Amino acid sequence: MKHLIFVMAVAFVVAPALAADSPVGTWKTVDDKTGKVESTVEVYEQGGKIFAKITGLTEPNNPQGQPKTCTKCDGADKDKPIIGLVIVKNLAPGSDSHYKGGTILDPKDGKVYKAEIWVEDGKLKVRGYLGVFYKTQTWLKGS
Repeated sequence: MKHLIFVMAVAFVVAPALAADSPVGTWKTVDDKTGKVESTVEVYEQGGKIFAKITGLTEPNNPQGQPKTCTKCDGADKDKPIIGLVIVKNLAPGSDSHYKGGTILDPKDGKVYKAEIWVEDGKLKVRGYLGVFYKTQTWLKGS
């Protein structure tokens, strides 16, 4: 009986800590230069893989007052509205608490990069690769 109580106590302490490392949830992207929030992104799990879509923009409309679209994207994403656009696709969990093997789309330039994400100190680290070079952004937990 004491063993069962100990196991249950450990589970109540460990389970929230493990869940805290999940990237699933709402995150705010931040401009590297200005430090201002640019968008809200919903990270979700589907079929055992991680995906993310833009759910909001600080400035959702273009200068003509129309919703912003991905004018520089190719293929099926060409001219699609930025809000609702799936930008992270097919990331699988790795052995090091990182999610890898998928891609990330930058709607500003329309380019697709190899991607890796992980949670560090309550923030989401998002890394895009171009060959051996990479850039890492920090996304903040949304509400």
